[in-house]
Amino acid sequence: MTRDIIDINDLTILVETGNSEEPMIDSCYFDEPVISVAFYGSGDVDLTVKYGDKQKEFNYTKGLCLSFYANEKVEFVHTVSASKPLACIVIATSTSNLDKLPNQEGELFGEMLQQLVFPKDHYVEGPSFKMTPEMQSIVDQVFHTRYEGKAKMLFFKSQMTSLLAHFFGQLSMMSESKIPQNEREKLQQAKEILAENLETPPSLTELSRLIGLNTHKLKKNFKELFGVPVFKYLQNERLTTAHELIRNQKMTVQEAAWHVGYDSLSSFSNAFARKFGFRPSEIKG
Repeated sequence: MTRDIIDINDLTILVETGNSEEPMIDSCYFDEPVISVAFYGSGDVDLTVKYGDKQKEFNYTKGLCLSFYANEKVEFVHTVSASKPLACIVIATSTSNLDKLPNQEGELFGEMLQQLVFPKDHYVEGPSFKMTPEMQSIVDQVFHTRYEGKAKMLFFKSQMTSLLAHFFGQLSMMSESKIPQNEREKLQQAKEILAENLETPPSLTELSRLIGLNTHKLKKNFKELFGVPVFKYLQNERLTTAHELIRNQKMTVQEAAWHVGYDSLSSFSNAFARKFGFRPSEIKG
């Protein structure tokens, strides 16, 4: 397990990664009451939150953005395995520091996360959603950066500010969205179907039938809700998955390309370079 802790003004950033051939438990607490936003990368690690005689489980964390309040009595437990490595970024601030945050960040917390600013339990869950492709791209870059030393810390700071801005922007858009809740759930289902079928994804017509939403609403509302067209999302998922497979040395570049549905190695390499800024052959395990 590795943890990088970065202080930015009155925000604390925790970047956690972990992998294990055998299933293992990683448990942690905060040493003071905090309001936090956690962003989970592609590892899909299991999370259990324990407080008092209560607990909340998250079994599919890949791409999850989770906001919460927690005090010293809350235990966060990650179950890490070879198939479910840990890749998590937590942006946290103590409740006593809200008024000190620059750039009106404290006001944003107060306006959009009131249930966390005025908690009624040891653990209070705020808004949670699957990250937009822009947010996922930032998270991917943080975990896959090749910067070291001071340049790495400077890079982390810039990306955390951007990630927090995207989080509040998405909250604002969600509050203004006119998409009914039942359609939101169907669109979320569409994302999950695509993520589980990277090699042979359904067509728009097939996807529309599977979730029970006509193709016009699927295309229009998917982009409105997630900020990207259906198959742009699919491409992002394919490339991120391929990156993980190559970096963890589970597959060669050619095998990873085939695994996520690319028949042409050159097309895969070009798309990969546009997303990450370097070619898959340059990844170091």
